[in-house]
Amino acid sequence: MSSNHNLEGKVALVTGGGSGMGKASAIKLAKEGAAIALADINGENAQETKKEIEAFGGEALIIETDVSKEKEIKECYQQLFDRFGRLDAIFANAGINGKITSIEAMTVEDWDQTIETNLRSTFLTVKNAIPYMKKEGGSIIITSSVNGNRVFSNFGFSAYSSSKAGQMAFGKMAALELAQYRIRVNIICPGAIETNIGDNTHPDDEAIEKIRIPVEYPEGNQPLQNRPGHPEEVADVVVFLASDSSRHITGTEMYIDGAGSLL
Repeated sequence: MSSNHNLEGKVALVTGGGSGMGKASAIKLAKEGAAIALADINGENAQETKKEIEAFGGEALIIETDVSKEKEIKECYQQLFDRFGRLDAIFANAGINGKITSIEAMTVEDWDQTIETNLRSTFLTVKNAIPYMKKEGGSIIITSSVNGNRVFSNFGFSAYSSSKAGQMAFGKMAALELAQYRIRVNIICPGAIETNIGDNTHPDDEAIEKIRIPVEYPEGNQPLQNRPGHPEEVADVVVFLASDSSRHITGTEMYIDGAGSLL
């Protein structure tokens, strides 16, 4: 076990822990000694993550949860606390791209689904964690995105970008409000990362073409590595923010994009 960011005896909740950044972060948190609760809308999705954690002697509990529904998130925390008796870190990572289309073509139902799944779930995850964390303190890490605070040229992503901008503002408000309880709240903003979030994304190409403004990038739009990021590179930042190594950092956004959003 690595001990750079020792999390022995700590308990971490990861939402959307079945794949991508959530899976990589859950595994890395477990390798640092944390017991992991995996909240996923489909418990089957998290089975592989649980198996990998248990293969090296880690402890993982799957709690099937729709994090956009308050009743389910309350039950998730109750199950977690009944099992582990404490909660030290949360990676609020579950999210969707949602409907990718022009503002004119987007339905209010599509808009609401993206805002609820991304922004409402972040509010519910943080709000309902406070009673469990306020005595001992802890760390909350929210997955926002470069879309919504640095990049606005991904046409069709108006609902997604709005939800991500909202997460940033909410995270900063929460950081200040919860500092009295020694609960730290930080926001990560990944760029292009190799995950499967796009599998459930179906862009409305016809509507997007009507609004697209041509943008020319230099070859390779991630200057540092000239490739998309890997989930493990996000996980390294999550572990740092979950640990005492970042004990004086709160209300801060961290961009994980190889400088791509600076182009």
